[in-house]
Amino acid sequence: MQMPLLEFTAKGIYCAQADVYLDPWRGVEKAIISHGHSDHARWGSKQYITHELNVPIIKHRLGNISVSGRKYSETFTINGVQFSLHPAGHVPGSAQIRVEYQGEIWVFTGDYKTQEDGISTPFEPVKCHTFITECTFGLPVFKWDEPKQIHTNINQWWAENNTQKTTSLLMGYSLGKVQRLLKHLDPSIGKIYTHGATEEMTEVLRNFIEFPSTQRITRETTKKEIEGNLVLAPPAVMGSAWIKKLGKLSTGYASGWMAFRGARRRRAVDRAFVLSDHADWNGLLSAIKATECENVITTHGYTDLFAKYLRENGWNARTEKTQYEAETLETAAAE
Repeated sequence: MQMPLLEFTAKGIYCAQADVYLDPWRGVEKAIISHGHSDHARWGSKQYITHELNVPIIKHRLGNISVSGRKYSETFTINGVQFSLHPAGHVPGSAQIRVEYQGEIWVFTGDYKTQEDGISTPFEPVKCHTFITECTFGLPVFKWDEPKQIHTNINQWWAENNTQKTTSLLMGYSLGKVQRLLKHLDPSIGKIYTHGATEEMTEVLRNFIEFPSTQRITRETTKKEIEGNLVLAPPAVMGSAWIKKLGKLSTGYASGWMAFRGARRRRAVDRAFVLSDHADWNGLLSAIKATECENVITTHGYTDLFAKYLRENGWNARTEKTQYEAETLETAAAE
């Protein structure tokens, strides 16, 4: 029986012909990395290959590693296997990994979204025979509104708080979500302050992307300075001692999970903004159709339900277990 081009092993997704892993969850000799989130880019491998914009991101997160960068659509060959990286639209530097050998083509998406965000290279479908897809929001209930309206709502919320001298604390992932929020904030309303973790990642990306100016909160920063302005921070600050120095607050949280009724209450925030860096139900289906693939492998999220739907609609679909963490309301603080 012929071995599949990509296998799911104890270390990660493995291409035996090239002896290389895609987003491995254990240290390996050679790893091709889709993007910089910690469940896909892990420390311990001897050599990393990733998109050129993701190089400074994973160096910031993983430290002194051996890593080389590639441009989108640039092909490179390892032992007869042809690889290339293609825009995933998930976060800056994110890529789908295309693998071709003897006429057979597989595409591994990592994480992706089909809505444009203003900071990431927009998703581009890649034709293939087998498509390995996430399905974090793989239920029909998840259908995103236009991002422009969400950003308008965020600025209106901030402006209202500003008139009442209330500080707006807006929370999201330190890589991708915070920068997406920052890109669309209106600096005419007031100053934009940041938590250290979000400021450090934003500084990495300022070399490639233009953002409004920000000011990092330090021990010397006073409540009076922050009053009425906006603070960007990771979700982990909720309930921490750090948050006490911000004074009178209105809290907001940006996540696709805010589409669930009761999610705002569970996160104990005042305002919920439905804004995700993952594809919604329609995005997932449109991406799969655009590949013209025959086979689909679902890796994290609503894998069983989504694969069942795909099988009922003509695809040869199955699930595979990985150690990638589908974004959940409970784990959203991890990034």
